[in-house]
Amino acid sequence: MPSSPAPLRLGIVGAGGIVRSRHLPGWRQIPNLEIRAVCNSSLQSAQSFCDAHAPQAKALARWEEVVDNDEVDVVWIGAHPNLHADATCFALDCGKHVFTQARMAATLSDAQRMWEASMRYPDLVTAICPAPHGMKHGLAFKHSLDQGDIGTPLHLNLHSFSDAYLDPTLPAHWRQLQEKSGIQILTLGIHIEVLQRWFGPIAEVAARGRCATTRRGDAEIDIPDHLQVLAGFQSGLEANLQFSAVAHRAPGDSLTVYGSKGSLSYDFQSDAITLCQVGKEPRQLQIEPQWVREWRVEEEFIAAVRDPGAPRPRPDFTEGMCYMRVVDAVWQSMEHSATARCL
Repeated sequence: MPSSPAPLRLGIVGAGGIVRSRHLPGWRQIPNLEIRAVCNSSLQSAQSFCDAHAPQAKALARWEEVVDNDEVDVVWIGAHPNLHADATCFALDCGKHVFTQARMAATLSDAQRMWEASMRYPDLVTAICPAPHGMKHGLAFKHSLDQGDIGTPLHLNLHSFSDAYLDPTLPAHWRQLQEKSGIQILTLGIHIEVLQRWFGPIAEVAARGRCATTRRGDAEIDIPDHLQVLAGFQSGLEANLQFSAVAHRAPGDSLTVYGSKGSLSYDFQSDAITLCQVGKEPRQLQIEPQWVREWRVEEEFIAAVRDPGAPRPRPDFTEGMCYMRVVDAVWQSMEHSATARCL
């Protein structure tokens, strides 16, 4: 009979809703993986997580106690972006493999520190949580583009709308606070990650953003809750990107690419891909099994930790730096009312 994989011990820095809903189910499917240490926003909430999900784990008051811990092999960071760089760099210095939640970091300089640390420790596995947007049928979408179904891509429109911040009486969400979220704006970073994977590097941006509600309780809000970005790709492709969290009854996230022979659309809610070629009726693509990718993020990361020959998980920190440069350029463009370079 095949031998069981060697035990691996997990330390969690930030055990909030994303960790509970998205990562915990995946961990439970992996043999010989144990949660050994947990730190959350408070010692009480860390203990509550342990009581409910990992009774064998120890709740700790400080994230440094999770990272610098002989009982931990892998550090899983689910904290806010403002903590990602410090926790990642310290974990790598302590000889730990590191998975960090998206987005990569609060600032471009923080992302640079993370990337440099990962380069110092190439034997340690590092990764950022991938965007779920377009994961399931993204390979099929890219295949359709590559085989020329719409000819040469000329321009694209992307919109990502919700009404999450429409009610001005709601308290500030942490994603609206720069001290926690940094330069991240709405779903900008998520979609830039996806777009650059499908269409290559973005070379320059021109952006405008505004807050509909500038104060919530005692918190001053200065992260835009609606944003427009004109983006030029290195390939020559042009893009109009629209984001809003103050859009009542608006459609969700979708992308349409217009080419010389038609258009191709991806609905990020349903994962439906619609092809419309010149002279033909629109049709929804039937996705063949080889083009379908399910969520296996936890399994793939742990496999890479256990086997140095296994594929490294993506996005890696280099890919993270690529979208962080674009996010930073969006801020520079907004602040200076000018086009900003990304490369």
